[in-house]
Amino acid sequence: MSPETQIDSHAQVILVDDDPHLRQALSQTLDLAGLKVVTLADAQGLAERIEADWPGVVVSDIRMPGIDGLQLLEQLRGLDSELPVLLITGHGDVPLAVQAMRAGAYDFLEKPFASDALLDSVRRALALRRLVLDNRSLRLALSDRQQLATRLVGQSPSMLRLREQIAALAATRADVLILGETGAGKEVVARALHDLSSRRDGPFVAINAGALAESVVESELFGHEPGAFTGAQKRRIGKFEFANGGTLFLDEIESMSLDVQVKLLRMLQERVVERVGGNQLIPLDIRVIAATKEDLRQAADQGRFRADLYYRLNVAPLRIPPLRERGDDILLLFQHYADAATQRHGLGPHALQPAQRALLLRHDWPGNVRELQNAAERFALGLELALDGQAAPSAAAAPSVVTGNLSEQVEHFERSLITAELAKPHSSMRSLAEALGIPRKTLHDKLRKHGLHFEGGSGGHDDHEETR
Repeated sequence: MSPETQIDSHAQVILVDDDPHLRQALSQTLDLAGLKVVTLADAQGLAERIEADWPGVVVSDIRMPGIDGLQLLEQLRGLDSELPVLLITGHGDVPLAVQAMRAGAYDFLEKPFASDALLDSVRRALALRRLVLDNRSLRLALSDRQQLATRLVGQSPSMLRLREQIAALAATRADVLILGETGAGKEVVARALHDLSSRRDGPFVAINAGALAESVVESELFGHEPGAFTGAQKRRIGKFEFANGGTLFLDEIESMSLDVQVKLLRMLQERVVERVGGNQLIPLDIRVIAATKEDLRQAADQGRFRADLYYRLNVAPLRIPPLRERGDDILLLFQHYADAATQRHGLGPHALQPAQRALLLRHDWPGNVRELQNAAERFALGLELALDGQAAPSAAAAPSVVTGNLSEQVEHFERSLITAELAKPHSSMRSLAEALGIPRKTLHDKLRKHGLHFEGGSGGHDDHEETR
């Protein structure tokens, strides 16, 4: 390729023609129209230097030495089948150009052609290119959201909001602080941030600071040079350096000593790392995602965590809601993990019974999603579903499928819904009826019909006025 100029990723038009006079004239026409142009005397190596989502069009002569316009078209279609390629033809090349159109060329211009014809074709091609790239971006965003919904199961408002925040932050370069209780899924969130980012092809390095002995934490994170300390016989690349070009997930950051926090703060501010026992500053291109189960602001006030590091990390916080705040997500998640377990073990599916649903909704879930996942595994294996000393019938003891005619199945389903709602806190019958979407008189009748009892707040006079 003739090095008249470097390929610019922001160029709108790449013009390839071996005739220097025509190349200069066409370049001036496009430039005067406000289009950014790169001109080339041949097409050698061009396809390898254009990115798949390059937002421009290629204008090329057909008859050229080396790689001609038709060969270039084939190469570019192999790179991106929707990249617009306009071909310039001589009079005798028109049948060849028609063949190229059938092969995927966007348009062809027969010499001699007016400047307006070139501009009109290029502008239409650019408009089409913008539309194609916009559609790709939308499809990618939809795919990312579907991927998030698969990883972070739940339809509660707090989970919908969390997924929106992850999708927005993933596209940025910002470091992130994840706040969540034990077992809430902090590493799942960190991994989602990485996989939806432009760093997805780089390494994802996870390290639990709470599991590292104080004597090795600096070597693990920053690396060391030979002879840095007793036993350091060869160079070691630390986790920060190993994560270069990708993402470092640092869990239980609150357990770091204050001395290590100082070095971490320097790395975050300057994006360099210095191995233990070394003098060389190594530049880093990494994203740091930290996670904690503690209130770092409170820890900073108590002198257990550096305040400057807290403020540096707290730019983009993400809070994972505890399971007890997620309502019906509990049942959705439980069934999701139970179904996965039955498939993994080659077992038949089990249906949750009303008493089991009530037990799941009543439980406080101190271990969050991790505890629920273990409970779902036991349920799938047909073991007793026991939480906080309370038990419900095992999956093996309960029928997997509701039998009977349609009326009996509907009644069973209705009783299950009411039982599940009774397990939630309601201050009055009015509240319970509103949650079920039925009048209070109907609710009273259905409770009597199914032998159920409301044991919430007294509800006062208001709860009984429809039963008189």
